[in-house]
Amino acid sequence: MSKIILEAHNIHRFYPSGNEKLEVLKGVNIDVKEGEILSLVGQSGAGKSTLLHILGGLDVPNEGEVFLRDDNIYKLSDSKRAILRNRHVGFIFQFFYLLPEFTALENVMIPAMISSAKSLSKKETIDRARSLIDQVGLSSREQHNPNQLSGGEQQRIAIARALMNKPELVLCDEPTGNLDSDNSQRLTALLQKLNKKNNQTFMIVSHDMSVAEIGHRIIKIDDGKIVN
Repeated sequence: MSKIILEAHNIHRFYPSGNEKLEVLKGVNIDVKEGEILSLVGQSGAGKSTLLHILGGLDVPNEGEVFLRDDNIYKLSDSKRAILRNRHVGFIFQFFYLLPEFTALENVMIPAMISSAKSLSKKETIDRARSLIDQVGLSSREQHNPNQLSGGEQQRIAIARALMNKPELVLCDEPTGNLDSDNSQRLTALLQKLNKKNNQTFMIVSHDMSVAEIGHRIIKIDDGKIVN
């Protein structure tokens, strides 16, 4: 039976709205198992991205707990939570967020270079980044800057970057949102390949069912609540 990597209990998130509050998440419980692809679907405004950001330690819930393995991440200081996030969680966003002044190779290396662990030498960091770029099929493009890459290529480099520190969990927020249908299909096929080859765990937020269907499980969120 697969181990649970991440679990969240009774997550609430609201924002001030005039004299009232806008409730985005209303008591969400969710878990992610090692080696699975978990898809989270729902309409725009249902709370998908907010939940993903809370699970990844990017946003703080008003109520509830999130455990990454044995760590209750919102009991940690901001600095310790940032270290945990860098070491154990990868992120893939709708927008690629590649640094324009750096090459594809340098962009992939960034998570290791800013890691407090500094467990790899510079040569090992370069070798790992090159291996990841090869896995996403872009070895011939590693010295290109982002403006020399297509949207699909930029997203594949973003995936390689997300995997640089060997995260236990990769959180994907509408990863095909800026891609055409052909590149979307290539991207989902790549995520499936990485999942099978590396036993890599992914949680994918998407409103696109053709993307969500690669998940071993599909969970729906509606009006801030899990409904299945």
